[in-house]
Amino acid sequence: MLVVFAIALFAPLVVVVLFSIMPSKVFSLANAPDFSAYSVFFSQGYYKSLIWSLGMALASTLVLLLVCWPLAYGMAKVFKKFTLVLTIAVVMSLFVSENIRLFGWVLTLMKGGLIEGHFRAWTGVGFDSPLYSVPIIIFGLVYVYLPFMLFPLAQGISMVPDDARQAAADLGATRWQIFRQIDVPLAAPGIVVGCLLSFVLAAGAVAESKILGGQAVITITDDIETAFTFGQDWPLGSALSVVLIVIIATLALVGISRVDLDQIMGRKR
Repeated sequence: MLVVFAIALFAPLVVVVLFSIMPSKVFSLANAPDFSAYSVFFSQGYYKSLIWSLGMALASTLVLLLVCWPLAYGMAKVFKKFTLVLTIAVVMSLFVSENIRLFGWVLTLMKGGLIEGHFRAWTGVGFDSPLYSVPIIIFGLVYVYLPFMLFPLAQGISMVPDDARQAAADLGATRWQIFRQIDVPLAAPGIVVGCLLSFVLAAGAVAESKILGGQAVITITDDIETAFTFGQDWPLGSALSVVLIVIIATLALVGISRVDLDQIMGRKR
């Protein structure tokens, strides 16, 4: 398993790192390592794309946390048998291609689309489409990655003992105190895992900015794709990829180090 894991994960990363220190448009390591592609990251403003990607990923993760908490709490503590129905409904959305679902929102929100077209037909008044803006990109990220926040969060909340909440209430704790001192600390592993999954996936997303955003902002993944395809500058594309990988991996490792995975998987009581 270690050999398979090394070949499947680390070998491609090593190749990307090697390409990032090659001279521009020269696929050879015969010369001394060339780090010019990394200097271009700052000199040509690619860091702005990275900031946009990380900023929108952070915003969508916070929105997902706020939206999914009550839903996850219901799944873990309230809905009981209905939880299975809700789980199936959420999972079934993953059976449809992400791009198809996003194009469905384009047809719904575009000028003259499903919403604006019918509203204008009924009232005679139209309104501008919300498409091709930063908020709609964040909406797309929230919409696509909701399951990756919802299910870890529900698992984390399910680990909070009802006895602890009832004991706190008997001792006079308010709902806010129970939430802040009981629910959040004990559900922290699920919160961390859900936030990590959502943030990592959102930071590397490309379809939302292209389909819903219409290039309103350029994300780092857009720049990486352009460098590898239209620009044919593989060292630059690899350097941008390495920068993104290092930042995401650092955040992920810091988050995972604070999580008890055995407890989440139910292997420790």
